[in-house]
Amino acid sequence: MVTNQRRLDRTFSALADSTRRAILARLARGDATVGELAKPFRVSRPAISKHLRVLERAGLVRRARDGRLSRCALDARAMREAAEWVERY
Repeated sequence: MVTNQRRLDRTFSALADSTRRAILARLARGDATVGELAKPFRVSRPAISKHLRVLERAGLVRRARDGRLSRCALDARAMREAAEWVERY
């Protein structure tokens, strides 16, 4: 139960930020590089990387190296778990 609570906490915390939600919305359309994800925002690439780390820790994003590029993909399992938890109430 404690692990589920921690996972839910990380998920809801990650979803609480509008920039992170926008990143997830973009990834819902398909994989993207960090540079592609950073383009629409007026923040630095290191700031986007910090947002991505939060999303990775929450289990919402997977990042893989492709040579010099980091490709990101949506992993919606944690979001589904959070939605199931909300539906109970």
